[in-house]
Amino acid sequence: MNIQKNISLKKYNTFGIDVKAKRFISISSFYELQQLLKTEKDFFLISGGSNMLLTKDLDTLVVHIDIKGTSIDRIEEHSVSLTVNAGEDWHEFVRWCIAENYGGLENLSLIPGNVGTCPIQNIGAYGVEVKDCITKVEALEIETGKLVSFSNQECQFGYRNSIFKNEAKGKFVLTSVSFQLTTNKHQLNTSYGAIEKELADQNITKPTLKNISDAVIAIRKSKLPDPKEIGNSGSFFKNPVISKALFAALLKEHPNLPSYPVSDTQVKVPAGWLVEQIGFKGKRFGDAGVHTKQALVLVNYGNATGLEIYQLAKKIQKTVFSTFGISLEIEVNVIS
Repeated sequence: MNIQKNISLKKYNTFGIDVKAKRFISISSFYELQQLLKTEKDFFLISGGSNMLLTKDLDTLVVHIDIKGTSIDRIEEHSVSLTVNAGEDWHEFVRWCIAENYGGLENLSLIPGNVGTCPIQNIGAYGVEVKDCITKVEALEIETGKLVSFSNQECQFGYRNSIFKNEAKGKFVLTSVSFQLTTNKHQLNTSYGAIEKELADQNITKPTLKNISDAVIAIRKSKLPDPKEIGNSGSFFKNPVISKALFAALLKEHPNLPSYPVSDTQVKVPAGWLVEQIGFKGKRFGDAGVHTKQALVLVNYGNATGLEIYQLAKKIQKTVFSTFGISLEIEVNVIS
């Protein structure tokens, strides 16, 4: 195993933050990871680097998980079961599924990152969450080196949440994710207005998996910056869930405040709308800024430090709270 020293992590995080790892190793096999865990217990994991903000150099060993491979476990009358290793690119995997006519993940097209991180965040978009298709997550326990299997229920999935962000955080290295997808009689989800409009604009009345994927890609490209062109980590804040009582009070001053029902007592409001209302959309502070088309996305225009982006996020949180009485929660994992 080749442990390198003083390696820049700029190409390993989608924000493009140029911090250094004192020690760095890229792991491309399950065996290599097992061997590493025999001698190393304290390290920092990087996979696709799509959901993190690095604010300083890292003194601990940085382990890049690059384990590839996809296998078909079982094919049944209406479904297929797959196991995908953690280092596979998420969007490439989704597009492969669509080419094979495997349904369930098409609404999650063009989300940056690798397969191994999708359960941690329980990624979701356009009415679909990845938990709806995950059957199992396998991980190596750092302390013992043993392979542990988590069922869907044991993953404790919630909105942008899972056991891996809570009690299991820092205790496991996720190695593979298993999915059950449809092979026919697909349950297509076109309920989000943006998808319906995109399909209607193309005169598509009977959409295929690819049609929905293409629609989602077109929508995301029109609203969200490509991390390869401008550093970002997608949605920086979670959409807050508030009480209906607070929502009713806010409507008196902000009659256009959008909402989505969550329960009999709660609604979800779009964080991007809140950020836009306080005037931060398109704002730039040096090389740290808020995207011009999507206020939910913080961006690195070139040479921003992670700390500068984090300070901008804190300023946004403070202003949203003073204006609306709503606490915005950061979705991205801030390494400070």
